[in-house]
Amino acid sequence: MLLNEVMNKLDEKKDRIIEIRRYLHEHPELSFHEEETAKYISDFYAEVPVDNVETNFGGQRGVVVTIKGAKPGKTIAIRADFDALPIKEETGLPFASKNEGVMHACGHDGHTAYMLVLAETLAEFKDQLQGTIRVIHQPAEEMPPGGAIGMINAGVLDGVEAILGIHVMTNMETGKVFYRSGNTQTGRSYFKLIVQGKGGHGSSPHLANDAIVAASSFVMNLQTIVSRRINPFDAATVTIGNFDGKGTFNVIKDAVTIEGDVRAMSAETREIVEGEVRAFTEGLERSFHVTCDLEYKNDYPVLYNDPEVTEQVRQSIDQAQIPEVDAVLETPPQPPSEDFAYYLEKVPGCFFYVGAAPETGEAYPHHHPKFNIDEKSLIISAKSMAAAVLSYSDGSVNE
Repeated sequence: MLLNEVMNKLDEKKDRIIEIRRYLHEHPELSFHEEETAKYISDFYAEVPVDNVETNFGGQRGVVVTIKGAKPGKTIAIRADFDALPIKEETGLPFASKNEGVMHACGHDGHTAYMLVLAETLAEFKDQLQGTIRVIHQPAEEMPPGGAIGMINAGVLDGVEAILGIHVMTNMETGKVFYRSGNTQTGRSYFKLIVQGKGGHGSSPHLANDAIVAASSFVMNLQTIVSRRINPFDAATVTIGNFDGKGTFNVIKDAVTIEGDVRAMSAETREIVEGEVRAFTEGLERSFHVTCDLEYKNDYPVLYNDPEVTEQVRQSIDQAQIPEVDAVLETPPQPPSEDFAYYLEKVPGCFFYVGAAPETGEAYPHHHPKFNIDEKSLIISAKSMAAAVLSYSDGSVNE
């Protein structure tokens, strides 16, 4: 059986997956600047029997690999991201980042490592494969507008019937695979508000117009959006991450800059939040006689997993009886946003999760300077994706 042969081959290569992950971890690169990482990926395929390798896909260092099976069948895409974050690593690992101030603090090094070896393995069995597998190595997931849009615009999904992706998660137990149908991860928005008042002396506030007071009122009013405008059964968050009001203790500020983050689990909820932010901005001008300059951007959409594809993924991993997988479980909705959602707007698919909590010590969250994964999650990712891909290609999952 092809699946068993692929699984056995992956077992032979599991140490190599870890070696690749550690190399990539040592050499992280920021979104839209992943020159060496993209070269490493394309060089990897030089001796691999794939049918095609396209580099600089979409003009932003993406790498797309095509594996054509000897038998006719469906075309499925599988995606792994490869950018890092502007974080100074504090793990103390022997393979810690050598690029000062840049770190793989989200697991994209692991995504790339397992995907490279999985693609190599699938290519080695392409005489037994049905259909076509398109392997998408995507840059710039971490920074809006994200790398997915450019690759989609360049045609990466042309002819694709379904797409799959994995994220390793340190807040989920190693040995378990998680899935969810429907709306699964939040959509994201960003806003920046400049409140312009009139500066003055602290002893004479009546001759000034305090931008800090006006901006503070805006921040407090925002807290009523979720509590009073959003259905309690919907999910939304509004966060002020920057309030630039620093000045001198006895000087009234003439201008303040605020930056905020919005997450919502539906497009409708996101529209409500945006409308309220704009309404509060207009009200601030009338109430405090300030002028406001609001920039509001919706970027990553809500991530929607197709129920049919998701059920097929669940069944395929469950039926594969992967020794390293203890359970395949449904997960609650996930608060972070993910630009894989753009692919899912175009074709049906599933973005699922592999537990990667370290066996010992604290499981630090993603984007933390001490973030690290249990490397057992890498072979689990490779085998889980292999099971899902092969079952989709040959329709072997039982209905």
